[in-house]
Amino acid sequence: IISPNNFLCYYKNMPITVLIIDDHPLFSRGLAQLIETQKEYKVVAMAQNRNEALDTIQKYTPNLAIVDLNLGQEDGLDLIKDILIYSPRTTVLVLSMHDERYYAERALKAGAKGYIMKAEAETSVINAIRTVVDGKIYLSDKEKARIEDFNSGKEMEVEDTLSSVSNLSDRQLQIFSLIGKGLGTVEIASKLNLSIKTIDTHKENIKVKLHCASSAELRQMAIEWTRNN
Repeated sequence: IISPNNFLCYYKNMPITVLIIDDHPLFSRGLAQLIETQKEYKVVAMAQNRNEALDTIQKYTPNLAIVDLNLGQEDGLDLIKDILIYSPRTTVLVLSMHDERYYAERALKAGAKGYIMKAEAETSVINAIRTVVDGKIYLSDKEKARIEDFNSGKEMEVEDTLSSVSNLSDRQLQIFSLIGKGLGTVEIASKLNLSIKTIDTHKENIKVKLHCASSAELRQMAIEWTRNN
């Protein structure tokens, strides 16, 4: 089965074009070398932030965009949505250091076709690329099982005190992550183009969901979570 997005490349024996979006150039170059060991793929460009990514998307309209969710202060989930607005025929695969428990399902909902963590073996990365290019969804076996257990209503074992982060909405998780990166309310409001009151409301709701008694406790939890994810 070949995705309609990439059928023409197969039909004309042309390479599948790939864009890598990651703010670490050394990692991007290493990934590009790995991908191009497979003769059917060609990395046409690398981008380090949202603006570069969208400019490149418009220029090349790549078959595949490999996206890291951690792009400095920018939000990778929003970037996935932007990519698909600019180029609906581009397949998106997330390759990120963030724990799949918190981000994989969100990435799929944003429009990505797969999620793989950077800690996975090189062979798993190539397998993930082949899977999404063929029009299928890629998740690790562990994440597939977790989602199936959740959807079937089975009780899931709590692995750590931060497991309730999964209950945050995308916007709440975005704000929680920015708190963990050291941003204050005014900075977050400015970055997200929201009012200070709106940010404060989100923070209060986050505190309730994470059972935080104070803003200081929330900040400490956010810092710890960001450090580990």
